[in-house]
Amino acid sequence: MENQHRKISGYRELSQEEVDLMNRIKAKGTELLQLQAELANHLLDQRQKKAIASENGQQAAVHEFVRFSRAEPERWAAIGKTDIQTGIMALVRAVAQPSEA
Repeated sequence: MENQHRKISGYRELSQEEVDLMNRIKAKGTELLQLQAELANHLLDQRQKKAIASENGQQAAVHEFVRFSRAEPERWAAIGKTDIQTGIMALVRAVAQPSEA
């Protein structure tokens, strides 16, 4: 599949330096997405533990569960994932410099 991008409308020939840079960017994206997935799992674990603790009606546990829920950490983790994906896509596009045609 050597130079298959030549067959894709709007894409140019990339130098080896550009290919290497793009691969480094994509590798960092994979690394960051793995970290985000680790965070998402951590938050799920936290939510479950806080929910269980709040079920026995202890005031401090209920307040902590409410605080956690209001902070919306899962939402922010999801936004972070989207922003990582968008950022990596933008960096790759900066290297590839596709034409609009």
